[in-house]
Amino acid sequence: MDTTRRSPLARRPLAALTAAVCTALLATACTGTNSAGGQDGSASGQDVTITFWHGWSQDNEVKAIDDNVAAFEKLHPNIHVKVVGNIADDKVEQALRAGGPDAPDVVSSFSTDNVGKFCSSHVWADLGPMLKKDGVDPAKTFPSAMLKYSQYQGNQCALPLLGDAYGLYYNKTAFAAAGITAPPKTFGEFAEDAAKLTVADGDSYKQLGFMPNYHGYETAIAHYLGQYGSTYFGPDGTSNVATDPTVAAALTWQKQLVDRLGGFEKLEKYRTTFGDEFSAKNPFTTGQVAMSLDGEWRTASLADDKPDFEWATAPFPVPDDQAATYGRGYQTGTIVGVANGSKKQTAAWTFVKYLTTDTDAVVSFANAIHNVPSTLAALDSPKLDADANFRTFVDIAKNPNSSTTPASVNGGAYQVSLQNLSYEVESGKQNDLGAGLRATAEEIDAAVNQAK
Repeated sequence: MDTTRRSPLARRPLAALTAAVCTALLATACTGTNSAGGQDGSASGQDVTITFWHGWSQDNEVKAIDDNVAAFEKLHPNIHVKVVGNIADDKVEQALRAGGPDAPDVVSSFSTDNVGKFCSSHVWADLGPMLKKDGVDPAKTFPSAMLKYSQYQGNQCALPLLGDAYGLYYNKTAFAAAGITAPPKTFGEFAEDAAKLTVADGDSYKQLGFMPNYHGYETAIAHYLGQYGSTYFGPDGTSNVATDPTVAAALTWQKQLVDRLGGFEKLEKYRTTFGDEFSAKNPFTTGQVAMSLDGEWRTASLADDKPDFEWATAPFPVPDDQAATYGRGYQTGTIVGVANGSKKQTAAWTFVKYLTTDTDAVVSFANAIHNVPSTLAALDSPKLDADANFRTFVDIAKNPNSSTTPASVNGGAYQVSLQNLSYEVESGKQNDLGAGLRATAEEIDAAVNQAK
């Protein structure tokens, strides 16, 4: 992992889903308590030391955390923060279940897929009463998608701590050569441009307009569905992937694009020639693909890698029948919360509130690791380092139509079920989409019910 990469937020699509499923198996064993109360004396000036566990490991990331901790301790000289970095979710889970003096008071996670588990198992404290007591209105403080992925069934057990927004990267040099004057706004335009930008070379390509396959970098079905505003679950909590027409529409659109650009087998063969996603061998950086679905962190990587073409960013296109929602995008991010078993919840909450709502703290952190700020005020801050290409993702984060994947009691298991169906559809193994979606919905519901 190189230092141009903003944070482990970008590791997400399937690695995070797999981790979420594994940790979801522990959910029924998590038994947080709410006996701590949180009256630790910090509010009256008593010295308190809290422990903060996070997952960042790169030098610039660790420095950014340490700088914010130092600024917090300057504002609150009686609250001392012991920082422990590079901690994975499974270790956090084990520590919170075990409790005791060595357990953390404040924890962060790179996987929003685990929010439902954290909230429902009560290992993370509900921050709703703390927000209300301190007069913080979440709806007026955080972008709507970020607020959505940090809560579960009314339990605000987490808050956003920077985010990822997904958009379109496009090769302006290749666009000009193909006679394309502007980035596509609808899927219809996108398919036409992808075809124009594709230059075949026998059973391979000199240049591919776009890699649509689900094993491609960042082209998970959840990221496509973000452009449709799919909800995954109905009001009764059961899976609606078989009845929500946007899910079938997304799977159909992707399969049509796969077929148009050469077919699944040819695309998969080309995909195996791609270098590492998080290096200068990324297929967009090398010019192997002319358009890419990616997150805001790529702007920093491209600025450092300096590809031999001109590039730019734009919102990813939307379905033709939802053209008015152009500007939206899929969002995810880091979350942070207070351990429900902590005996120092007053101090812990004071620290969490600072990290997540202090505008300068959020902006400085975003600038340091090239992620999207997670408050509305920070998104509008003049101190935010945001050139035109990064500004695209700031605007996506602010767009009220932007969406995310909802929290579930068993983490991201429902996404894995849908992703597995997606692989079968694009490869031609599943030709009855309706039957496949119905079976997937039943699988999702059975897994959710088992986790309750």
